[in-house]
Amino acid sequence: MKLPPFGDGQRIGLFGGSFNPAHRGHYMVALYALHRLQLDWVWWLVSPQNPLKDPKETDDYGKRLAYTRRIARHPRFIVTDLEEQIHTRYTAQTLEALKGAFKRGHFVWIMGADSLANLHRWHHWTDIMESVPVAVLARPGYSIRALQSPAATRYASCRVPQHLAASLPLRPPPAFCFVTMPLRNESSTAIRNRRKRS
Repeated sequence: MKLPPFGDGQRIGLFGGSFNPAHRGHYMVALYALHRLQLDWVWWLVSPQNPLKDPKETDDYGKRLAYTRRIARHPRFIVTDLEEQIHTRYTAQTLEALKGAFKRGHFVWIMGADSLANLHRWHHWTDIMESVPVAVLARPGYSIRALQSPAATRYASCRVPQHLAASLPLRPPPAFCFVTMPLRNESSTAIRNRRKRS
């Protein structure tokens, strides 16, 4: 497994997704997390295949990886094929594989509020919450659902106030923080539907 380079003690955001395709909304989530969490790097982990999504709706991996690299142009963003390298389909497996790196740096998982709303459907989802601090970025139409979700309810006592978001990467898991941000309406589904129509 070839990890992106990073220094001991650095703060790294892990931003996973199908990125099918990546778009400006993803970029803004990563950028907002970078600043609010005071991260040194954001690693974009392009998933080979989301188990909860139809493979027929998922574009070729190489195309998604290349396009994500075009979208994620920023000196502190690194787009990586890490999950393809280690043949993982589940976030919990990815985090398990990264445990050695966790001893060197301060890692945090970045997700949208839509993901937190459905986190209880993910494979070994409690392992995710208990492996790494989680930053949840607001998404249009999902804030209430996310904060009333089984995951948010179960870990309510572990929620970090938003004004302490910068401390999240340094906190032992389980810990999560809901971070508000200017909302954007881009969605990968809408982009795919437009492409089909054209």
